[in-house]
Amino acid sequence: MEMTSNITAISCDAAQELVTRAMEHARVHEWKIAVAILDPTGAMVAAARMDGVSPTILDIATDKAFTATLGKSTRAFFERMSSSPDLAMGLQTRPRLCAWDGGLPIRQNASLIGAIGVSGAAGVEDVECAQEALKSLGLDGSDKI
Repeated sequence: MEMTSNITAISCDAAQELVTRAMEHARVHEWKIAVAILDPTGAMVAAARMDGVSPTILDIATDKAFTATLGKSTRAFFERMSSSPDLAMGLQTRPRLCAWDGGLPIRQNASLIGAIGVSGAAGVEDVECAQEALKSLGLDGSDKI
């Protein structure tokens, strides 16, 4: 019996380009952010923080991306987790899960290939940076499965 997995993951080059594009968008608006790109397993592919951004903000961006590897945006994840007290309690006990805006799944041809997390600006601005970066490479960050 063969036990293999054919997980398609975002390439290092594409991940680095997403980081660059998100930061370019932030720079235009004078926002300071950190960006993390993870593969579908939650492993880091690329990350960076703009000058003056705390390493803790990069940790938060990474947690946002990790949460989005579940296939939903951090906003959709928050809405689901806050729908019941049991789920909300579970969120508090799981390290790396983050329900703040700024994490999006990365899909190509409807397949989850990774996740992007942006942190450092306001939540809606973090999402905007992530969406603009994905759009620039023709990738999908929607919650559809």
